Amino acid sequence: MAARSGSRCNFWLPKKKRSCANTRIESSLFCGNHSQRSDGQWLPCPIDPSHSVLQENLESHVKRCPLLKQNVALSGQVFYQKGINAGNEEEEEKMGSCYSVVTSEMKRNLVYSMSVSEFHQLIKKIEAVHCSIRNDIEDSHLSPEACNIWFNKEIDRKLPFQEKHVLQQGSILGNLEKIGALKRCNTNVECCEKDDDVPAVVEFGAGRGYLTQMLADCYGVKKVYLVERKSYKLKADRSLRQKENLVLERMRIDIEDLNLNAVESLQGVPYVAVGKHLCGPATDLSLRCCLSRQDGESPVLRGLAIATCCHHLCQWKSYINKEYIIGMGISKDEFHALTWFTSWAVDDDHGSKVPSVEGIDLIASKEEEDGDKVEDDSLSSVEEVVKKMKPMERAVLGFKCKQIIDAGRMKWVKKHGLDSKLVKYIPASISPENTLLVAGKLSPVLA
Repeated sequence: MAARSGSRCNFWLPKKKRSCANTRIESSLFCGNHSQRSDGQWLPCPIDPSHSVLQENLESHVKRCPLLKQNVALSGQVFYQKGINAGNEEEEEKMGSCYSVVTSEMKRNLVYSMSVSEFHQLIKKIEAVHCSIRNDIEDSHLSPEACNIWFNKEIDRKLPFQEKHVLQQGSILGNLEKIGALKRCNTNVECCEKDDDVPAVVEFGAGRGYLTQMLADCYGVKKVYLVERKSYKLKADRSLRQKENLVLERMRIDIEDLNLNAVESLQGVPYVAVGKHLCGPATDLSLRCCLSRQDGESPVLRGLAIATCCHHLCQWKSYINKEYIIGMGISKDEFHALTWFTSWAVDDDHGSKVPSVEGIDLIASKEEEDGDKVEDDSLSSVEEVVKKMKPMERAVLGFKCKQIIDAGRMKWVKKHGLDSKLVKYIPASISPENTLLVAGKLSPVLA
């Protein structure tokens, strides 16, 4: 319930063009969030760093922090194993990595600290690496017949329907069907439980779970596991639980800490893994969760489809294929520069003008009609070079860096025994974040 106007905080919110609606604290014109802080030392809460606490109150605060009880409950789950998918520490040491989060500001400062010559050399390196992988990505905009009940709006009216999301979800499932990881059930006929059928689905970063809702409606899955660290309202869970013969388990846990082998009801069960817009390192964590620890009792991965996004959040410590990056002559610091460049791909409303990166040479495009080269001696800093770049040139560079990062993921999946590929699963006009990593059909194990 909102506070009465007389007791509301007087802090003005310029973006919302109104005062804060929270109740002000006693003997103050402001609420707790907007009151002037004490002069004491403020420290991040060790349980939830999103808020700070006065140093003298820290000891008592950690005993009653609102997230404490929640964290205790989450860590008590049988499939919880702290940092199991975060990356191998020995691997980090071998690669010479500092095991810490590199923020966007740190990445920007890293780029701007380069000399102009070093920056241009990095661009040339990106061009060379992208030339080696650009033919590996194909268009695959699919609208599978199995999903017609969604495309034609023949679903429960209580389910949310947004065309752009339905088109994305349908194409994700269509690409899984195309690669052989999914099989369509006959209308009104229960799927036969054969070895080739896929009776389970694990959705990573599930959110409200509507990708799995479509999968259950159209492909007759038997078991559903929704992995999500946050709590959501208006979830698909209620609708899914009403389906006969469908077992649903929502696992509230960070993917980084999920030991899929410890999920008892999944042991030895074939499944497909899906994820729509798994932000940044969540893609790497999910791949490691599915494929790093395979044994006789492990769930059997029959296929996966992960729509990648938010590459600017990627971290060297969690990236799945450091070996590939280093093999391409890209260092750890240069990798972080690539991740920062990726934000340029979607930092403007390109709309239908999102560029095709194929065949575009950034180095050549930087030459002006008067013959000036990229290595313009009049530009004294990388920051000046970046400011001089045209928006479309920045976008092209960002998309190329995204594709390099995803290519490493695709090659890692292939190395682990699945036929994998990258596809553009929807037009860029629907979403510029339109790359799908899809894999299925076990291939001969590579030596």
